[in-house]
Amino acid sequence: MLQNETEVETIEDLAGGGEYEREPVPPSRLKGWGSFLGMYAGEHAAGTEFVIGPLFLTAGVSAFDLIIGLLLGNFLAVLSWRFLTAEIAVKRRLTLYYQLEKICGKQLVLFYNVANGILFCFLAGAMITVSATAVGVPLDMEMPQLDDTLPKGGTYILIVLIVGAVITFIAARGYDTVSRAANWMSPIIVLAFLACGIVALGQLGVGNFREFWAIWGEGSEPFGGQIKYTFWHVVIWSWFANAAMHVGMSDLSVFRFARRASAGWTTAAGMYVGHYMAWIAAALLYAVYLRTPEAQAVLGASEAPQVAPGPLAYSAIGWVGIIAVILAGWTTANPTIYRAGLAFKSLFPTAKAATGVLIAGALATIAGLFPAFAMKLLGFVAFYGFILAPFGAVIVFEHFFAHRAGIVPNYAEVAGLRFNPAVFWAWAISFGIFYFLSWRFGIFLSFVTLPAWLLCGVLFLVISKRMQRGTLRP
Repeated sequence: MLQNETEVETIEDLAGGGEYEREPVPPSRLKGWGSFLGMYAGEHAAGTEFVIGPLFLTAGVSAFDLIIGLLLGNFLAVLSWRFLTAEIAVKRRLTLYYQLEKICGKQLVLFYNVANGILFCFLAGAMITVSATAVGVPLDMEMPQLDDTLPKGGTYILIVLIVGAVITFIAARGYDTVSRAANWMSPIIVLAFLACGIVALGQLGVGNFREFWAIWGEGSEPFGGQIKYTFWHVVIWSWFANAAMHVGMSDLSVFRFARRASAGWTTAAGMYVGHYMAWIAAALLYAVYLRTPEAQAVLGASEAPQVAPGPLAYSAIGWVGIIAVILAGWTTANPTIYRAGLAFKSLFPTAKAATGVLIAGALATIAGLFPAFAMKLLGFVAFYGFILAPFGAVIVFEHFFAHRAGIVPNYAEVAGLRFNPAVFWAWAISFGIFYFLSWRFGIFLSFVTLPAWLLCGVLFLVISKRMQRGTLRP
């Protein structure tokens, strides 16, 4: 990892940790681009990548769709971080939650926190499932299948409960220490992904770029229960895989510490190490598995072969792969449970931080019992971004267009509101319209994330203008 600071930083260090939660970050605490580069490279080469890469293969992508589509989609994500998130963050230097409170009011922020916390728990649950597939390899555990929803037997349940309990205990008792350790573990995980990809290429007999391209070729029919991914599916999905963080403005809490908005470019380390190299490496592992007699027999029966990260990594690099999958799942689930715990704690202001973490850990462990959260991760990530991203549109549109639209910035704070109906109705209408269209006409949910985001921003300005008429002047 490249670091410009002598002290290792993590996303959680910069996102809060009890400092400057309700005031702008002072100049003395601003940090250089090196802190963000290592942080994003580590955060986005994690347990989710072991699942997402294979799932692209189950969606029947072609070589062009995957390789070029990911190049473009991840670049659009970097642009969103650079010119929206980082740009606003360095001008206001506030956390997402405090900025939302100023605009929305405390009651509406509580609603956001609960929704955010629950979705975080589902994501952490998927990572507990990922780690369980690694722990289960030496125990000969029956692995979850692609179309499984319910737990896979007693051994699986026991492993998930133990893994979830350990992760929750660590998050509740020693997050500061383990978060720093996780930052140092990330190079090991990145190297493991690279090694898995290289070994998988050898197992596939790839000797040149043409043979590499031929692994996906012109694509294939999706496995049962999956939708066919085209070029635009890959582009839009990879752009909005982290929609809550960039266009949803969650990473305002991170980039408020950046000296300049140009620090937003460091997100490319996460996008092209984790969301490009690691996804493709994981897909190569699955391509090796699909050529085994076991997978061919499953395909011959018109069923979907399993997507179990533990066995896939073990088949490539042995016990190092097992350890890498456990660490990757752990380094994702741990901060995710911690974040969810902070969100839940907002409901109980007098409770200790550990209380919220324990609640989040329990929910995440329960979610981990159900393999569907991991096996349907592409769809879940799209849903997660679709729900939360429009709240970021409220911040973006107010920042760039408030004075032009003639509305009062930070209206809830200025008017003393605990609940700003303009924000709620802008989100509810945009969510309702586009979720209905997606459900009714079978539109890929990521395709309607950007229209919902734009509509929410516009509606916020229009409703705010009408609501504020004759009360306060900008």
